Amino acid sequence: MSNKDKGALVAKALAGAWRRQPPTFDLTLEELTIIAPLLLGSGAGALGWWRVRHTPLNTAAVAGELQRAYQFHAIRAALHEQELREVVALLRAADVEPILVKGWAIGRLYPETGLRPYGDLDLCFRPAQFSKAEAILESPDCHKYHVDLHDGFSKLDDVSADQLYARSQLMRLGDTDVRVLSPEDHLRLLCTHLLQHGAYRPLWLCDVAVALESRAASFDWDRCLTADRRKADWVACTIGLAHRLLGVEIADMPRAVSVRKVPGWLLSHVLKQWQAPYATRQSHLQMRYDRPMAHHLLHPAGALDALRRRWPDPLEATFKLRGAANDLPRLPFQIGYGLLRAARFLAELPKSRRAP
Repeated sequence: MSNKDKGALVAKALAGAWRRQPPTFDLTLEELTIIAPLLLGSGAGALGWWRVRHTPLNTAAVAGELQRAYQFHAIRAALHEQELREVVALLRAADVEPILVKGWAIGRLYPETGLRPYGDLDLCFRPAQFSKAEAILESPDCHKYHVDLHDGFSKLDDVSADQLYARSQLMRLGDTDVRVLSPEDHLRLLCTHLLQHGAYRPLWLCDVAVALESRAASFDWDRCLTADRRKADWVACTIGLAHRLLGVEIADMPRAVSVRKVPGWLLSHVLKQWQAPYATRQSHLQMRYDRPMAHHLLHPAGALDALRRRWPDPLEATFKLRGAANDLPRLPFQIGYGLLRAARFLAELPKSRRAP
């Protein structure tokens, strides 16, 4: 079986997996056995179990592995939610108001808590409050928490922090109100995050699917798609991916979304990304950057291999250079993004040599 076929099987296995009543599961035991490591490695093992739990395959050994992933994620979700409540309480006690993105903010929309694994708490702050939040969470008492702090939203979105705060909502978690983005802003951010990272984790497209299928009738598409036409088109393209690969229904969406053609290279690229487990991808990235490029200025023997590892991802390069989502070759964007990164490296080189 080709790697492309494996990626397609992952998509088939996850189609509708976020729904309370998923569609009929029609993969064979052999196919499930092939892709189970890919589901488990990417954090989508619990969703795989959700698909097979009411099928004859639910007693197979491989299904047991998926079920154990679901049980593990359910326990982790409870711990994550407790950590979130404690961190929000600490910050509010100091008059600092965070906005949670991803994580529980999207996980709460899945039918069961064990279906969506969590990592760090992604908390965003108004720039004026960031230093205060950083000081609080860097104190010795807070080292037990796993928090990824964001100074504003500039790395995640192009809408101002004031606008995002004004449109945000408070959602109840136990005895705590957690501030999250509006559904429109969060969907856009989920799409942007997926694109910035080359769409290599299928769980991220499931998040987009959940956000789409849980939206209310009052969902404001004009707010979601923003005034930036290039960004809006990429969001529409990501929704098209969710439709093509995971079966999200888009007929009731605006024409800019429902008729958006997904470029062939993008479909192929995503399926290729999904052929390798997330854990393997993380290991590859660690190996990719095992030594800084400055090291190879003095030790050029491994320079070509280091450059090969750092060759830009076509989707990431296109999106970050604000290229169009069309059918033209991606190589110019990869070259351009590679040159940009090289220029940044050379600009920072004097600083790195002065560092102790």
